[in-house]
Amino acid sequence: MRDHKELDVWKTGVELVTSVYVATQSFPKEQLYGLTNQLRRAAVSIPSNIAEGAARQTNREFVQFLYIALGSVAEVETQLIIADKLNYIADVTSVLNRIASLRKMLHGLIRHYRTKETQGD
Repeated sequence: MRDHKELDVWKTGVELVTSVYVATQSFPKEQLYGLTNQLRRAAVSIPSNIAEGAARQTNREFVQFLYIALGSVAEVETQLIIADKLNYIADVTSVLNRIASLRKMLHGLIRHYRTKETQGD
C-alpha cells in the first residue's frame, strides 16, 4: 500500500482542484448546477482516484485507477475549453498547462507500474 499524500501526481491533482475552484468562482450563477458543478466534480475525481488506487493491494489495481484519473483529466480539459469558448474564464492557459503537466505525470506513473508488472515485481 502506498501513501497517496506522498505522491507528486496526487499533490498536483489537488493543486488542479484548487485552480478549478478559483476559476469557476466567476462563472455565471445559472451555471452553478451545470458546468461549474460538473467541472468541479471532475477535477475532484482526479486526486480522489489516485488516492483510491494507491490504497489498493496490487500495481494492476493502482494502474486501473490511474487510468480513471487520466479520463477525468481529459474531462476537465474539455470542460475548461468549453468554458473558455463561452467566455466564462479569463485565463485558461495556466490551468491547461497544469493539466498537461498532470497528464504527463500520470502517463509516466502508469508506464512505471506497467513495466514493473511485466518484470514480475
